[in-house]
Amino acid sequence: MLLAIDISNTNIKFGLYNGTTMKHHWVVSTVRQRTTDEYAMVLNDLLRHAGHLLTDISDIIMSSVVPPLTPVFQELAIRYLNKEPHVIDYTLNLGLNLLVDNPWEIGSDRIVTSLAAYQLYGGPAIVIAFSTATTFDVVSPEGDFLGGAIAPGLIISAEALSSAASRLYRVDLTPPHSALGKNTTENMQSGIIYGHVGLVQGLIRRLRAEIPGHEEHEVKIIAHGGLAQFMAPIIPEIQHVNQYLPLEGLRLAYERLR
Repeated sequence: MLLAIDISNTNIKFGLYNGTTMKHHWVVSTVRQRTTDEYAMVLNDLLRHAGHLLTDISDIIMSSVVPPLTPVFQELAIRYLNKEPHVIDYTLNLGLNLLVDNPWEIGSDRIVTSLAAYQLYGGPAIVIAFSTATTFDVVSPEGDFLGGAIAPGLIISAEALSSAASRLYRVDLTPPHSALGKNTTENMQSGIIYGHVGLVQGLIRRLRAEIPGHEEHEVKIIAHGGLAQFMAPIIPEIQHVNQYLPLEGLRLAYERLR
């Protein structure tokens, strides 16, 4: 079976595939201080709980935007699984042309999610990741990566507001009943949440207008990330939510490389 690993700043996602079918998936917190042995034991416990062993893994593919953890998981694959992992980067031929100034700057997560979005939903598309940052990746009608935008994530914005203003405090990230807040909590919730909604809608509108060769209504809007299920219901432009998009992108990349 294929093990796909997506290492992000907040979480690490594992997907265990039998062919094209995801048999199991897990999410653990990203802890930069964990060693190769510690992560190996975490993975071993997850597999055993699902009725599998480390020896059931026949190949590994991974993407990482946390440079200190990339060699940790490469060592894990070699020492515990006796496999040299496939590591996604901009140099690989995945059938996705990176039409940007500096391709080496693109996070491997953005490469695989753009690949998955095009293969699963078609193009043109805008892929929105609601995570530590809120990122927007634009895919052309032909499946090329055109660029995008990066904004502070919802949690980052909330924490910055409460830490920088002495009279404000942390609030639950729950949409208030009205944008017109009647107390401090509702004021902050409105500004943080509906403000982020406005940011997302504004960027969708601008990015749509800059994709060549299409009608605006043809652009697919796909969301993923830890806060996607929370944000999608209040952003009507979002058409699809797929929390497995990074793992599906890794599976598709593996098939392409193989």
